[in-house]
Amino acid sequence: MKIRKWKIIILALGLLFVEACSCWHSLPEQLKENATITELETYLNALVECGNPPGMSLVVVKDGKIIYEKGFGWADEPRGIASTSESVYHWWSLTKIATAIAVLQLKEQGKLQLEDSVRKHLPYFNVQYPSANSKTVTIQHLLTHSSGLPDAGWRIIGWIHHDGEPSVNQTALIEKVLPDFSTLEFEPGDHTQYSNIGYMVLGAIIEKVTGQTYEDYIRERVLKPLSMNHTDFLYTEEMEPYEVAGSHPIFNAMTPLLPVIAGSYIREISGKHLWMERVYNDQTPPTGLIGSATDAARLVAAYLNGGELDGHRILSPASISRMTREGYIKKGNRWQGIGWQIYDDKGQLMIKHSGGGPGFSTEMQLYPEKKLGFVLFTNDVTCESWKIITSVTKVNW
Repeated sequence: MKIRKWKIIILALGLLFVEACSCWHSLPEQLKENATITELETYLNALVECGNPPGMSLVVVKDGKIIYEKGFGWADEPRGIASTSESVYHWWSLTKIATAIAVLQLKEQGKLQLEDSVRKHLPYFNVQYPSANSKTVTIQHLLTHSSGLPDAGWRIIGWIHHDGEPSVNQTALIEKVLPDFSTLEFEPGDHTQYSNIGYMVLGAIIEKVTGQTYEDYIRERVLKPLSMNHTDFLYTEEMEPYEVAGSHPIFNAMTPLLPVIAGSYIREISGKHLWMERVYNDQTPPTGLIGSATDAARLVAAYLNGGELDGHRILSPASISRMTREGYIKKGNRWQGIGWQIYDDKGQLMIKHSGGGPGFSTEMQLYPEKKLGFVLFTNDVTCESWKIITSVTKVNW
C-alpha cells in the first residue's frame, strides 16, 4: 500500500507541477488598510480557487456579537461539500485556550493555585532540573510555556487514533510518556519555549483535582455553557454533516514523506491535494478539540465580554484580566501570557493563538480594547493562515 502511494504521489507531482506553480505564484497580495468586505471576499475566494487552502471559514465578533460569518471553498472537494461558517475543523493547538480557561476556573473554585508546584497534584511528576537551585515547576510555568519541559516534536504526529478505536486516558498517557521528556531544557521561569507536553500535564492536573476526565470537564464547564453545540473531542451526530476533511497540497516538500510518517492519515488523492482520513488526537488537552468557527467565535465573544455570554459565565473578569494582561514573558517581538501570545499591534493590545497539524491550520486573534475578535479555520496546514488573518484585520470592522 505504501509503495503504491509513493508511485501515485510521484506521478501526481509530475502532472501537476506546471499547474501548481502557475497558481501558487499568482496568489493575491495581502490587503491594504481600510479594505472593503468586497475586496476581502475577492481575496479569500482567490486563495481557495488556487487551493491554498482549499477551504476556510471566517467569523468576526464585535461587542459580544457575531457581525460576519462565511465559508469559502471546499470542506471536502472530492465529496462535493462546500465550506460554511458551521463547518467542523480540527482546532489543534487552539485547544490550549480552553485548557487554560479550565485551569483558571479551578483556581476560582479553590481547587488549585497557579503558584502550586506540579508535584503537589501529580506525585509522579519527576523531572531533572538544570541545577540543585532550580525553581520548582508550577502550574503557572506550564500555562506560560516557561517550565523548561521540551516539546513533543514530530512524535506528536504518531499520537493519533482512527475512528472506531478507543479514546486515550489523558492521565495514563502523560504518566507513560513523561519519562521521555523529563529533562528540563532550561530553568523554570527563565524564558518561554512552546511545549505540548506542558499542556498534557495540565490536562492530568485537571483530571486529578476534578475527578472527571479532561474531556468531560471541558464539555461541562466550557462547551455546554456557551452553547458550543458543534464542538467536541469526537464527531457527534450533530457535527458529522459539517465535517471538514483535512488536506495537504501534492506540490509540497513534505508530500513525499507523508506516506512514511503519516500514511494512515491519507484517504485519497484528488485534484491538487491529498485528502485525509478522519482521525483523533491522543493528547486532547493541547490539541484535541474539533468544532466550527462559529462555536469558537462564541468562546471569543465570552472572553472579550469579561467571561460571560448570554447570561452564562465561564470565567470572572479578574481571571480574564489575568489571562490577558498579567505574567507576560518576553519572546522576540512578542510576549507569552497564560495561553495567549501577546503583541503590540501599532499601539493596540493584540492577543492571539494559532493551531496547526496534519490537514488543518487555525487562528484566533483578539483586540480586547475594541472588543473585536477573529476566528479563521482552514483545511491546509501549509497555507500560512496567520497571513490570511492579517489581511482580514485590514477591513475597518
